[in-house]
Amino acid sequence: MILTLTFVKVVSFYLVKSMKYRKLQKKEIEYLSHRGNYSQEWDKVLVSWGEMSKDRSIEYVRNVVFSGMVTLGSLCGEKKMSDGYLIHCCIENATLHNVKIGDECIIKNIGERIANYSIGSNCIIINIDILSVDTTSSFGNGTNVSVLNETGGREVIITDYLSAHAAYIMSLYRHHPQLHKKLCDIAKNYAKKCSSNIGTIQDNVIIKNSGSIVNVRIGAYSKIDGANRLYNGSLNSNKIAPIFVGSGVIMHDFIVSSGSSIDSNAIIRRCFVGQACHLGSSYSATDSLFFANCYGENGEACSIFAGPYTVTHHKSTLLIAGMFSFMNAGSGSNQSNHMYKLGPIHQGILERGAKTSSDSYILWPSKVGAFSLVMGRHVTHSDTSIFPFSYLIEQNNTTYLSPGINLRSVGTIRDAQKWPKRDERKDNNLLDLINYNMLNPYIAQKMIKGLEALNNLIFSSGELSDLYSYHSTKITNRALRKGIKFYNIALTKYFGNLIISRLQVGGAIEPVSKFAKVYATKEKMKIASEKLKFKSPDQKVRLALSPSKKVDVNDIWVDVSGMYAPKSKISNLIQNIENGRLKTFEQINAEFAKIHNSYYELEWDWAFPKIEKFFNINLSQVTVKQMIEIVEKWKLAVVELDNLIYEDARKEFSLASMTGFGADGTKRDKEKDFEEVRGAFESNTFVTAVIDHIKKKTALGNQVCRGLRTNS
Repeated sequence: MILTLTFVKVVSFYLVKSMKYRKLQKKEIEYLSHRGNYSQEWDKVLVSWGEMSKDRSIEYVRNVVFSGMVTLGSLCGEKKMSDGYLIHCCIENATLHNVKIGDECIIKNIGERIANYSIGSNCIIINIDILSVDTTSSFGNGTNVSVLNETGGREVIITDYLSAHAAYIMSLYRHHPQLHKKLCDIAKNYAKKCSSNIGTIQDNVIIKNSGSIVNVRIGAYSKIDGANRLYNGSLNSNKIAPIFVGSGVIMHDFIVSSGSSIDSNAIIRRCFVGQACHLGSSYSATDSLFFANCYGENGEACSIFAGPYTVTHHKSTLLIAGMFSFMNAGSGSNQSNHMYKLGPIHQGILERGAKTSSDSYILWPSKVGAFSLVMGRHVTHSDTSIFPFSYLIEQNNTTYLSPGINLRSVGTIRDAQKWPKRDERKDNNLLDLINYNMLNPYIAQKMIKGLEALNNLIFSSGELSDLYSYHSTKITNRALRKGIKFYNIALTKYFGNLIISRLQVGGAIEPVSKFAKVYATKEKMKIASEKLKFKSPDQKVRLALSPSKKVDVNDIWVDVSGMYAPKSKISNLIQNIENGRLKTFEQINAEFAKIHNSYYELEWDWAFPKIEKFFNINLSQVTVKQMIEIVEKWKLAVVELDNLIYEDARKEFSLASMTGFGADGTKRDKEKDFEEVRGAFESNTFVTAVIDHIKKKTALGNQVCRGLRTNS
């Protein structure tokens, strides 16, 4: 009764607003009845058709049972199917209960019924079992997802506008109970506003050959083809970024964001799927969050926080109770959150860009530093978060750490370059804010701490020790010294990058790099030029490098699942949530966007004193000569790092890599076959890019030095 009354109100609204619909005439009822249509209450069937002599819509309604309030749009057009076959718009072989149907739709062969739905125009719904709303539903909004901890305690309440960053603070900042309460209230209030006993299917939706679809809100341009069961969820699709749900899919309690696809027998329960994600090939996920550009096939996920670009392909891979981002899981990768004592209560973090090799295993709790590679079976609960770009290799149940060695890896650089190119998001409203910079304050502060820790190990254990211990890991003497070298090179490169950009943006020299040309707008350059007029060359440099002081220089930086930010800025945002100034997820996301958009100014403020300490220089009194010396150091560091990467790439073209090539042939056949398949080393696109990078950065360094000398 409640459903019927609500639908009558909805229909009355449309009638008052457009006066588009009318009751059937007696001769129309007779005609419809003659064509196998039936209703106990024909006066509740409303149509937008014209006169029978002009509008032929009535001819395309066959074998339909009408129940409750039903409104029918025009059926005058035709639809061309994907194979070119033309079907006239129609409603055939269906039971409709409390349904509003827009213009130019095709609805036919409905096994059970369509009930309590408002269907837009230009929709195609063919060969499905049931499409129904059977209770007051919030369509997936308000679902509790037990992320990270299977037993609860870090639940995230999912909504349509959930971003990776909002989920991050909702899940991890449980030491702020007032924050968690406010975020839960915001999510629950939003879910309440979404609640209805009438489902919506927006315009241009295609639903074919599917089973049960119950309590699902379906956005414009969605395509559902062959799904088994969809229950309690939202498909937030639009024309620019449509959603596809394919064969055999089962989803319960879900939200799928724009541009995503769920296909090929995927099973999804209590999950949020972010923008431009793909889950398929029998992938199974429970109580998990997937954010922008995640990709999952064949394997299994349970209680994971999959930040942007979390990728897993293999049937034997299980991701469980972990936080990941920019991650590629090798075949057979596994983690354990259960030590058979108090249940599956443990969690772990692989920071941005971490990878796992085939058959790797990690016993949670553990924390792995950014851009690190994990090989072997690790059972010692290590924390290597201050050592980014590392290898963690297990030998005889011992975890060996090689700090910084991944900085020379061609794979690390290749990953950093490919992520921006693989951003498949088309939506105008991007929920996740992604900073792709591989070197940044978050990583730099880790390397600074890592350097300090490595030097302390030498001081405490002696320079001649063969093996050092750090947080349940072992570091060989050789690995430790290489780590110090690699971190110093990387910091020289990073701080040099910042100085050169700042000199250009600040007007001390002409903009050379692409970034400086974009960032130093005409207006900013004009202000900078006026500011620097009639100043000495040294003063020009000092003014160009002066910080804006928008952030505490001692502030630490955090990676908020894809977005780098000073912790103080996140703390301010949290305070604004706690005191009620930010009341919706749209407002929260807008605040995250403000922080994200001010990244470069905040970065320089943070880096200013770090650069002074690292280069042992006073930037407030710096001279042109000193700047030239720093740029020369930067140039040497960039070239040295690129040469290491170049040599690492060469290994992919060694004789060992040619094993299996040139079947049944000679050594020359092997080399020729390898070259035909893989190409020559010198012509490899990545290798040529490294060589080109060396040339460009060398030229940039020379140009900056010339500019400084010219101005002096």
